[in-house]
Amino acid sequence: MSNWVLILGASTGHGGATAVRLAKDGYGIIGFHFDRGEMKAEAEQTITKVAELNDGRCHYWNTNAAAEKTMDKFIPEIKKITEGKSLKLLLHSIAFGTTTNFFGDNPVTQRQMDMTVHVMGNSLLYWAQRLYKEGLLGQGSRVLGLTSEGNYIAMDGYGPVSVAKVAMEAIIRQIGWELGEYGITANAVQAGITPTRALTKITDKWETWVENTKKRNPMRRTTTPEDIANTISLLLRPEADFINCSIIYCDGGEHRSGSF
Repeated sequence: MSNWVLILGASTGHGGATAVRLAKDGYGIIGFHFDRGEMKAEAEQTITKVAELNDGRCHYWNTNAAAEKTMDKFIPEIKKITEGKSLKLLLHSIAFGTTTNFFGDNPVTQRQMDMTVHVMGNSLLYWAQRLYKEGLLGQGSRVLGLTSEGNYIAMDGYGPVSVAKVAMEAIIRQIGWELGEYGITANAVQAGITPTRALTKITDKWETWVENTKKRNPMRRTTTPEDIANTISLLLRPEADFINCSIIYCDGGEHRSGSF
């Protein structure tokens, strides 16, 4: 087992915060992000911080992590970085897809739906398959994906992403069920409403969502990327070896507090 982690979507939001936290924990960070313009500058800030925290033990690539050619090109590079040892973590934190309704003035198209489900759901499976085949997932490895309560609540504009999240959760259960005997676990972490760039892409009413969440959340605040990063840090400990095929809620009890 190496002390390297692989994060798909490692520049901002939950993935960026997790990269920073795990760098503090002493892990080497291998990250993919897909940023342009102003967001590229923000990504560079995260990369610089990670490198400062773990003495430069970080490798970031700015490319589409959901593309098959990316997996084929970079998995051999990842294997060189870890010297053939299995990763401690494969985290799927890609937040890129179509946010629109199924019906109305701008209904989702088949192309948009297929892209969203692939990028935010199915791509986790294809990464896990290739990494496992190359011996980069082994005893003690964790496979984690990020989900939300949109996986069971219908929300304006969230339909395509909701389908992707449900697909990802099913993939995670099956990975954990099939690979559990080899000491590889797979779980989803469910965050509450978090004021990130991804939230602003879901709805133009995101500020209202945030304020309503503060009222309904038992802890009277929204989830932060650091909350998720801390939870993932805990799940990498040996004490979490028997947690598998599960959804871990990190939302202050928000999912128990009714709809917003």
